[in-house]
Amino acid sequence: MVAQRSGGAVIARLRQGVRRWQDRRAPPVAQVQLGQRQIYIMPDRSGAGFAVVLLLILLAAINYQNSMAYALVFLLGSVFVVAILHTFRNVSGLRVAGAGTPAVFAGEHARFLLRLESAGREHQAIAVGWSADSLQSVDVAAGTALELELNLPTVTRGWLAAPRMRLQSTFPLGVLRAWSYLNLGQRVLVYPRPLEGELPVMASAADDIEGEGQRVAGQGVDDYQGLKDYQPGDSWRRLHWKAYSRGGRLLVKEFADVRGRDLCLDFMALGGDLEQRLSRLCHWVLALSREQRPFALRLPGVYLPVDNSDGHREACLRALALYRQGGA
Repeated sequence: MVAQRSGGAVIARLRQGVRRWQDRRAPPVAQVQLGQRQIYIMPDRSGAGFAVVLLLILLAAINYQNSMAYALVFLLGSVFVVAILHTFRNVSGLRVAGAGTPAVFAGEHARFLLRLESAGREHQAIAVGWSADSLQSVDVAAGTALELELNLPTVTRGWLAAPRMRLQSTFPLGVLRAWSYLNLGQRVLVYPRPLEGELPVMASAADDIEGEGQRVAGQGVDDYQGLKDYQPGDSWRRLHWKAYSRGGRLLVKEFADVRGRDLCLDFMALGGDLEQRLSRLCHWVLALSREQRPFALRLPGVYLPVDNSDGHREACLRALALYRQGGA
């Protein structure tokens, strides 16, 4: 067990060293034209098998002093050497750039757009992906450009940076692989996952008859609507403690909407943990924006004034995504 842990630690340190070396050799850039510094080339499995066959033929030629066998070895060896040049040229000169990365919600797949452009010659069988097991293969015609979309699953809100991507080709013979690892500095903003729930407003908006605070939770006039089962994230201020103390279920009071007044979505008006609160606020930012209703957003240390524009919607979603994340 100790040996396995030490071996895993050594491998992890080696991988970190390789990443640091790759970053120094090819630092993150928005656009790169592949050349000698970015391209690596080695025989793949087919190339290794090809080399073994050549070695066996050469041993047979030496043993039997067969001139035809020598000629075959030298011919196939020359083809292998020429294939090195053509495999390298197929990747060299290709321009790679990151395109736009639209924001997504947590749980969706982030879409990283990639632009491949030919500087002057055709690039065939170019494969791009995050790893060798998930590659998309395309042909880039001479003097043209095309876009690819690479997806990554998202789990949490905030900035999601694209990992180093792999670009490779085994054209023309399939016995050599030319590849490059690229870091285009792409990142995508991940909004909180929308979660339905009561619509929170500032605690000072109105008071109910029991002094617990009037909240906006539906449509219509300012009125008491009834009780509903408690859901994680509901405000504790609206819990029906009397019914619960008599052995009943944990219930929450519901009130209807107050029309004719601008809303302020208030982080402190919600219960639950941080992510539940942000998810509920995200849901209502989207809902109110669809209705084109003006609203403000208040987070601890953050206030966005009343508005109903598309820019306000994006600013609110961005504030929710980056709250306590330390990102810009």
